[in-house]
Amino acid sequence: MTKYVVEASAATFDEVVLRGSRGVPVIVDFWAPWCAPCRALAPVLEKLAAEYAGRFVLAKVNSDENQDLAAQFGVRGIPNVKAFVDGRIVDEFSGALPEPAVRAFIERLLPSPAETLRREAMDDYSAGDASSALAKLDRARELDPSNRIVPIDRIEVLIALGRVDEARAALDKLDVLTRREDRVSALEARLNIAATMAEAPDNATLQARIAADGNDLDARLQLANLHAASARYEPALGELLEVAKRDRGFRDGAGRKQMVALFGLLGEESELVHRYRRLLASALN
Repeated sequence: MTKYVVEASAATFDEVVLRGSRGVPVIVDFWAPWCAPCRALAPVLEKLAAEYAGRFVLAKVNSDENQDLAAQFGVRGIPNVKAFVDGRIVDEFSGALPEPAVRAFIERLLPSPAETLRREAMDDYSAGDASSALAKLDRARELDPSNRIVPIDRIEVLIALGRVDEARAALDKLDVLTRREDRVSALEARLNIAATMAEAPDNATLQARIAADGNDLDARLQLANLHAASARYEPALGELLEVAKRDRGFRDGAGRKQMVALFGLLGEESELVHRYRRLLASALN
């Protein structure tokens, strides 16, 4: 085995294939030692794995030794090759295909130059460099105007940069179906929050007001909105909880109401929602 070709089994499949395919495509070769077509296909797959040098990983599964795993993934004959991306099977073939056909199979799995650039951009964004992320997203959009995720990523980055008007204009250009996606709805909610903060004091000013007077609930509400507009949801919920604790009736229950709105934005599966829902219930009861 090489660093691009790994053995996988029932014990390691989740780590090697399901989780591994969230980084690069993982091509799983279900084979057996007695299978002549498997022996013909294996060198082709291994040669291409070395040639592509990490752009995909080849995981070999001995179907005789992992019969339950083969049955789980619907292997009825070998060799059976299944491609995983983001933990899901996206393509497959059976039999010992010639090298050009296997190469074409692999090429269909690999991200385009625009998609590669998009992923690099969002890595930059996660690392805190929104300006670099936006520049790369703009280049990705030029390379492939049909990539439907790039415009959504741009909206998120524009919001982080405080370029709310540009983000709103970009969101308005999305088609109706895309506007209904959960991620786009969340970004629209962030935009609405950001719009209310256009003329609000900055973070340092609001923090100073709260330090001087912990009961300055206006400052706490504004600071919560400022955090939420930049997707800093935990500190936002913390400030809103404090408002609800100190005066549950302040501005007609604004602390509780805005917490509930953020719960909807984050979704019921969020750990933050579970935790702060309990804290809110405790504070109000």
